[in-house]
Amino acid sequence: MSAKRAERLMNLVFALLGTRQFVTAERIRTIVPGYEPADGSERADEAFKRMFERDKSDLRELGVPLETGRTSMFDLDEGYRIARSAYELPEITLTGDEAAAVGLALRLWQSAQLGGAAQGALVKLRAAGVDVDAAGVLPLQPRLDAGEPAFDACYTAARDRRLLTFTYTRPDEDAGTVRRVQPWGVVSWHGRWYLVGHDLDRAAARVFRLSRVAGRPRISGPPDAFAPPADLDLAAVVARQVDRPEQVVVLTARPGTAVGLRRRATELGTDGHGDDRLELRTTEPWSLADQIAAHGPDVLVESPPELRAAVVERLTRLAGGAS
Repeated sequence: MSAKRAERLMNLVFALLGTRQFVTAERIRTIVPGYEPADGSERADEAFKRMFERDKSDLRELGVPLETGRTSMFDLDEGYRIARSAYELPEITLTGDEAAAVGLALRLWQSAQLGGAAQGALVKLRAAGVDVDAAGVLPLQPRLDAGEPAFDACYTAARDRRLLTFTYTRPDEDAGTVRRVQPWGVVSWHGRWYLVGHDLDRAAARVFRLSRVAGRPRISGPPDAFAPPADLDLAAVVARQVDRPEQVVVLTARPGTAVGLRRRATELGTDGHGDDRLELRTTEPWSLADQIAAHGPDVLVESPPELRAAVVERLTRLAGGAS
């Protein structure tokens, strides 16, 4: 539906709600903006009749209780009205907890796409006498960045269960990498948006911060191509991965190798074999293990032992695939 047509329908509803009398079609034609004005021509009259008939049908399909009748026995033409008692919502009553939840939801959806709808809902609830505190008293801080370009595509792909492909740049990487993900959902955590899903290339669940997605993600494949885990808790997945403690990693690297790792490492001197010792800090050791394994024998892990085992496992898997 075009914006012009939607505006005309809204004007028609307001006009018919604002009176107890039945309003004739000709009167509607003069008071509601958007209809073909009367100029005495048959063409204009036919255009108005088509528009008005279509608008009446649209309103009834939308559930608007459009009544037809005459205000008095002396009226020659039928008119139209909308009874407020049949159109307006019943009284809204919310408990204190429910009102707090509504206030929190309004704060969560203060984004460029949904801010107008949230504000409209708030106005309607307050007009109905519901005291909704949009500032909220809950111990949460969910106010979100209104300018996440990747939000729409990620949300749509998760809703439709379709494959999502995008370029993702981590803060410890110089260039982004292409990720192919079965998106399970989009969730906010501490004021930021995150995508949770199954990374096909890494064969594991992963969390992606939307502000680190470069460009517009691409949606492909048929809908309902996968199913998220039955007991999935998006917020819990994000909490486990985002709030992980920082780990100190010590590596040895052959001179002149591992340039990317060196850029974010602290040099610790050399070992007894002439290799360079490097110290890095990470909250995502699985990703670092992938990067270290890509350097093959040029980089070795001194500590922690869990990371060394992860790198060995990756190298062993690669060696088996190449044989």
